[in-house]
This record gives sequence, structure tokens and C-alpha cells, in this order.
Amino acid sequence: MKLENKVALITGATSGIGKATAKAFGVAGAKVVFSGRREPEGKATEAQLRDADIDCLFVRSDVSNEVEIKALVQTTVDKYGRLDCAFNNAGIESIVNPLHEQSIEDFDKLMAINVRGMFLCLKYEIQQMLTQGAGAIVNTSSLGGLIAFPRTSPYIASKHAVMGLTRAAALDYAKQGIRVNTVNPGGTATEMLDRSLSQMGFTADNLASTVPMGRIGQAEEIAQAVVFLCSDAASYITGQALVIDGGFTVT
Repeated sequence: MKLENKVALITGATSGIGKATAKAFGVAGAKVVFSGRREPEGKATEAQLRDADIDCLFVRSDVSNEVEIKALVQTTVDKYGRLDCAFNNAGIESIVNPLHEQSIEDFDKLMAINVRGMFLCLKYEIQQMLTQGAGAIVNTSSLGGLIAFPRTSPYIASKHAVMGLTRAAALDYAKQGIRVNTVNPGGTATEMLDRSLSQMGFTADNLASTVPMGRIGQAEEIAQAVVFLCSDAASYITGQALVIDGGFTVT
């Protein structure tokens, strides 16, 4: 699972799973470009990673903006000369309400980031990887990309769409040496999870009680799975969903 001399790009990396993965890529030896919409948090993370002797660059970008994503990939190549690994992690949660109470505005905003943003990242990352003849991409889906939960229909739809994009892209580019997979985390200790649980009137302890392992996941555990899927140790894996949920989906 070493990534020496590799260049990795991560979106949605100013907190949570994305931030943990930026560090994990760096520890594995990769040069890291990471992005997010919150510039102060991004700059703070950049300083932390550099203090840990990780060669990195923060670029502010919004994944729903095609111009910014095209520029993000180009900045990565301009800085480090290539793009070997990409972790498309940027995403938002939906308002927790039954479908008939969901607003069109909230639905469109969520789809712009979770689906359009994923498509744009894949489009420009793959264009670069095709010039190199190889690459590994991991997309963040969710348990919500495989099963459903009540009162979260826009989020569930978006994460099922991520699964479809991933599988189709894996088929399109397997012979060109580009692998595309997903990680599908269960409940993971992040700000996003806290916001969702608060809307539902639950706590992390409530959620942990439903997981066979008796706890929710940690961002660092998801990060290690991403590093694995981007490494040569996963060289024969493409089009797959790696479920990381403490056994929740087997109950």
C-alpha cells in the first residue's frame, strides 16, 4: 500500500474523511493536492500536513463548477507533472424530511454537488489519466448507495447515482488501465454525521447500538481503505463497492 512517486488528488478534504485521506496519502508517500470550498480550513490543513513533512497543495474549488474542476486537475498536473490517484469525496447530506416535503431547491443543490460534481471530477481526472495510460479513482458513495434510509430520498438517490457512474466508468476505462471503485462508509464520526443525526433526533451512541461491532467508524479507517484501493495491492479491483460499516449491512 505504498504510493511513493505517486500524485493524489482529493476533493472535499477540509474535514472528516477527506482530510484524513489527504494525510493517509501523504504518509503512504504520495504528493497530495486537496480541495474544498472552505479556504481557511483548507489552508490550516495544508499547514498541518506540511508540518508532517507531506508535500501538498490546497486549492479552493467547488465540485459543481466545471471551470474550477478543470482548473483543479490542471493545477495538479502543473504542480507535480501527473495524476495517479483521485479520491472524489466532496458531498453534502440532504435535509431530513419525507419526499413530499423536500424542496426542489434543496434537491437541486444536493444533486449539483453529489452527482454533477462527481461527473465533472471523473471527466477531467480520466482525461488526464488517459494521457498517462493508468490511474486509480475512488468515489465516496455510502451505505445509502446500496440500501435506503427513511426521510433522505435526495441523498439516497444521489449516492445510488454515484454507484452507477462508478460502475459505468470502470467498464469504459478498464482496458486503458484506469480503475474506478467506491468506498461505502457506514456511520463515521464526522461533522456531517453529527448534523444528520441531530435532524433525526439521534446520537452517535444510538447509531452505534445498531452496529454489530458496537461502534461507529473513524475517518482514518475509511482513509486506509481508499489508500488500499489506489495502491498496486488493489491492481485487479475495479467497478466495486468496498463497504466499511462494522457489519451493519449483514444484520
